[in-house]
Amino acid sequence: MLRFIVIILMIVIFFLVFSLPLYLILWIVGKLKGLETRSRFAQAIVAFIFRLIIKLAGVKLTVHGLEHVPKDKAIVYVANHRGFFDIIIGYTLVPGITGFIAKKEVQHVPFLSWWMYFVNCLFLDRDNLKEGLKTILEGIKRLKNGISIFVFPEGTRSRTDRMLPFKEGTMKLAEKSGAPIVPVTFVGTGDIFENQFPRVRPGHIIVDFGQPVYMQELEKEEKRHLGAKMQETIQNTYDLLFPQK
Repeated sequence: MLRFIVIILMIVIFFLVFSLPLYLILWIVGKLKGLETRSRFAQAIVAFIFRLIIKLAGVKLTVHGLEHVPKDKAIVYVANHRGFFDIIIGYTLVPGITGFIAKKEVQHVPFLSWWMYFVNCLFLDRDNLKEGLKTILEGIKRLKNGISIFVFPEGTRSRTDRMLPFKEGTMKLAEKSGAPIVPVTFVGTGDIFENQFPRVRPGHIIVDFGQPVYMQELEKEEKRHLGAKMQETIQNTYDLLFPQK
């Protein structure tokens, strides 16, 4: 419980004490240096805070395959979702400007939603098809402008070691932008927090970045069922890694 209290206190202090001055600095950076520089600066700040959280949580982190991620283009990262630490760890590992797709409800959380705006996050309304399509189209636009997108196609956290069905709609991000897909497998993230809420327990997390998938190399039938293909790829990797955790 002590770890949980310390992490919460750190987050509260950051939001209440440092956020407003940093917002002003980011606004000035955006005006003087442009939005790309502002995004890089904001993401560096968020990644720093997330690394502190990982350290305070006592997480041992093992990363495989980061060398597979292309460094010269925007990427669609497709990952399984087991807990909050998927996002926290993911942000500390991605090499370029990257926005996560989050559920719409987070958009109404003060301070947090402002930071998510600065780091190119998008908010998806899972209950409104029209609004959901707008989010996907905005994601495609950002990918074409060089901003990577990180998505959890299950739509919510899985409570078991079997993944929920991947939503095919999110695969349109890659199909319409031409960006490669990098499958990302998280193992052990749920053990840190969700499995013993509200405690934060030290543990070992494994993250695996798979080989990129290029849309132009896929057959028509593979494109139609790309979500299922990515789910199978990530599930197979998860099953291989889990006994080693």
